[in-house]
Amino acid sequence: MREVAVIGIGQTRVEEQWEKSLRELAGDAALAALHNSGLDRVHAVYVGNMMSGSANLQQHLGAYIADWIGMRYAEGLRIEAACSSGAATFRSAVMAVASGQVDSALAVGVEKMTDSPSAEITAELATAADADWEAAQGLSFVALNALIMRRYMYEYGWKKEDFAAFSINAHANAVHNSFARFHEPITLEGYQKAGMVADPINLLDASAIGDGAAAAILVPLEYVQANRGIPLVKVAASAAATDSIAIDQRHDPLWLKAAEISGKKAYAQAGLSPQEIDLFELHDAFSIMAALSLEANGFAERGQGPRLANDGEITPAGRIPIATRGGLKARGHPVGATGMYQIVEVVQQLRGEATGTQVENARIGMAQNIGGSGSNIITHILQAI
Repeated sequence: MREVAVIGIGQTRVEEQWEKSLRELAGDAALAALHNSGLDRVHAVYVGNMMSGSANLQQHLGAYIADWIGMRYAEGLRIEAACSSGAATFRSAVMAVASGQVDSALAVGVEKMTDSPSAEITAELATAADADWEAAQGLSFVALNALIMRRYMYEYGWKKEDFAAFSINAHANAVHNSFARFHEPITLEGYQKAGMVADPINLLDASAIGDGAAAAILVPLEYVQANRGIPLVKVAASAAATDSIAIDQRHDPLWLKAAEISGKKAYAQAGLSPQEIDLFELHDAFSIMAALSLEANGFAERGQGPRLANDGEITPAGRIPIATRGGLKARGHPVGATGMYQIVEVVQQLRGEATGTQVENARIGMAQNIGGSGSNIITHILQAI
């Protein structure tokens, strides 16, 4: 297998993009990544998306986007894995290049959500849960996470306000990210006063949907010239694992087993340990998921994820920086694109381009994208060389 390098990145701002269509959003990010890479064509186009069929009445996105960006006749596929569609797309591109099947690939994640009524989007998001045992019983996606958070607080003795530091950190970092949806810092007082969505999850525990796209260009590492003027970034690991879709079918609903498995696979591939990771772009769709992700990947002891946040260890100057450009919470969560935003943000850090939230001497970054409430988890480790 060949080593793979990321040589170009691009993204759009996450917001209500009323004037942009699905293909325009994907095209803007894809063409920005091509320009950043110095290439004008790729051999394959992989598109990550969750809900274009219902929200945009458009399927068949591989050919749809390839044609739009001038890549007609290139290989083109749509990849769907619920909220982990972005990372699944990047992994598909990594494997295609590493295997030698293609010499260049574009991975782009895109989602256009705000054109649709909120009730329809809520129903569509629920399709990432178990249709028979969860959605049919009236459980929305936020309700499922609220049940997990309530049980976590009961088991480990944490209070509601103990989770505030996750959101405060995310919003503080997003202030410096022009592509983020929110640019206002928040306070503990503001967190405590936020309206309740599904107790104990309030508005400032939950990520916001939006329209957006992010992209990356991948080629064999051996093809890259070392004098390009920016640090080279290689894919040190790509790993994935699944768990039951229904939370009640899991051995332990308070442990992200698929995160543990895919994380351990990634550490083994890269020959690294959690202590050697300089930053971690985790899937903070809800603050409880940030805590569980830190624990499952070896950054915190079981039941102690919130302590890292409250001790200031998750900030850009902390022991394990997370959500360094705002995360899902403050950058926004256009679901099929989120995993690709994470990749773009890790590359920015490893290149030294994360203005305002640059992690000092960042050389190794990890991104982990979660589909469902922990049922499909994909982990990547990138390394500056």
